[in-house]
Amino acid sequence: MSCTVAISNSPAFSPAPRVPMTSSLLCRSASFSSSSSSCKSSETLTLTKFPSFTSSSSPSSQLKNLRIQKPSPAQISLVRNSAECSTSPILKRKRPARLDIPVVSTNFGNFPATTVAAADFVEAEGDEYSVCCKRGRRGAMEDRYSAFVNLQGDSKQGMFGVFDGHGGAKAAEFAAEHLNKNIMDELARRKDEDVVEALKNGYLKTDSEFLSQEFRGGSCCVTALIRKGNLVVSNAGDCRAVVSRGGIAEALTSDHKPSRKDEKDRIETSGGYVDCSNGVWRIHGSLAVSRGIGDRYLKQWVISEPETKVVELNPELEFLVLASDGLWDKVSNQEVVDTARPLCTGGISKPQPLLASKKLIDLAVSRGSVDDTSVMIIQLQQFC
Repeated sequence: MSCTVAISNSPAFSPAPRVPMTSSLLCRSASFSSSSSSCKSSETLTLTKFPSFTSSSSPSSQLKNLRIQKPSPAQISLVRNSAECSTSPILKRKRPARLDIPVVSTNFGNFPATTVAAADFVEAEGDEYSVCCKRGRRGAMEDRYSAFVNLQGDSKQGMFGVFDGHGGAKAAEFAAEHLNKNIMDELARRKDEDVVEALKNGYLKTDSEFLSQEFRGGSCCVTALIRKGNLVVSNAGDCRAVVSRGGIAEALTSDHKPSRKDEKDRIETSGGYVDCSNGVWRIHGSLAVSRGIGDRYLKQWVISEPETKVVELNPELEFLVLASDGLWDKVSNQEVVDTARPLCTGGISKPQPLLASKKLIDLAVSRGSVDDTSVMIIQLQQFC
């Protein structure tokens, strides 16, 4: 291929007949164009002869030709994304291999809808209990609950729980499904003897099973088992159980926090440390609770062994409140009983424990609670 270019001082630019200009003259890669700063062609042409453009050239001189030859394939340089039309080769970057990300199943099996609270706001009630769960402002709902009544066909038996997840909801979900069953299995294996040991082993087994799933996060737990005329309350973490005894609030559990002297001593004895930042005591500057299900990376210090208390049911015990720390951090034990009692007992024709649960959550929120908050009220007179 060749192009013929007319020199500006030749007669070709006089009013005389024009030299025909073919399309081959418009070489897109030629440097004479005003758009030479942006090269759009994938071929670079080389100049084999370049004339001298001087003012001394005679107007009568013959037409001078500048021949532009197409180079051989070996001379062609690929130009990629260059604003300066550089002739040095730029290699195309190889696309990295696609990442193979494993899909982790989050299905824990089928279980009654009343055992899980996964929405922003959940409420449920039965003849024996009412529960309300509200998502806080920190992220997705991580609280869960469980409620099983008529255990073994006995209307005077039931088991309830509130689970406050942290680092995700997986541990709370797992505990809500498996803890009750593991406790009942332990009771059956012991033929109802040593209920405290059965509760302990049920918690430990649930923790071990969850850790084998290789999920992260953990969960605080509080459970209430009602059977054979006894109320058996267990907790691991800072979920709390408070009973109304004739209108007087009585805490049946003690929060497991690193600031508690015996918990702090236990952690430090086992090689860990506890420090305080912004008024909050944490294990290794991370977790603000010292017991619970999960928390594999702090498992040496965050144990799952619960503390358990057995109370005999009697007419003085009116109702039991199980709740996550979203409530207890803002509302005192006695305030909880004082707020709920007019709607749960007394001379009203129909108790409204669900409304009482909602009022308690509203009270916590009005005082600045931003955490997930779950409140369950159990009418103990139904089991006497």
